[in-house]
Amino acid sequence: MTALLLLVLLQACAAPPAPVEVEPPLSYPPSARERMLRIAAAEWEEWGRQSADAAPRGQESDVANFPRVLAYWRAVPDGDGPIARNRARYRYGSADLWREPAWSAAFISFVMRGAGVDAREFPPSAAHAFYLDALILDAQRFPSLAPFIPHDVAARAPEVGDLVCADRSSRPITSWRERAADGGRFRPMHCDIVVRVAPGVVDAIGGNLRDAVTLAIFRTDAAGRLLPRGRGEPRFFAVFENRLGRLPPFAPPPPANGAPSS
Repeated sequence: MTALLLLVLLQACAAPPAPVEVEPPLSYPPSARERMLRIAAAEWEEWGRQSADAAPRGQESDVANFPRVLAYWRAVPDGDGPIARNRARYRYGSADLWREPAWSAAFISFVMRGAGVDAREFPPSAAHAFYLDALILDAQRFPSLAPFIPHDVAARAPEVGDLVCADRSSRPITSWRERAADGGRFRPMHCDIVVRVAPGVVDAIGGNLRDAVTLAIFRTDAAGRLLPRGRGEPRFFAVFENRLGRLPPFAPPPPANGAPSS
């Protein structure tokens, strides 16, 4: 009897754990998308409507911008360290505020959080690579429900609300699918929120660009797709389609080709 009980216990230990059920993403109303765009535009206004092709004005080191960047870091779970260091610098009048680490991903997380997008659908992070990993995984698991769908640059012309993402590493990836080869390791990236599309150009707002919240202007081809950037510039590798407010019950179901595209 003892031997039989021991055998049963050993078999139980050897059995694989039951799979953890992943909660499907929620569908958001159009107001979430509208708030996202309003918040991004309002932050850009607060920083002085700066453009990437003009001389910088207000920057992260200006004391007037201390509470702004503080709010961005408060939006991410890994912001405690940068906040503690920069509170001390601010207290003692340092002119070296917020110079490290980069806060562009914290800015995007702040915008999404302010728009009411929950961490389940957009996990806030101080690194673009890590929240993009979650968006990619959701798109693969729930292609009909995921609020963000990755596309290769050649496969989608950016629309207002989309995220355009570039790789800043010395060996940049060229497709969102290549991110899986990193095994979840950090990779320097940058994403911007598209706020305007016009013939030949896409305007997008991002954080920590020239040490401020800045409007970047990207050139596009006749079909509206992003053109390669100049030598030394980060390389575009993905456009993340924003489907906030565009999924049932707030809109008709997406087309069958709404899955991640390459």
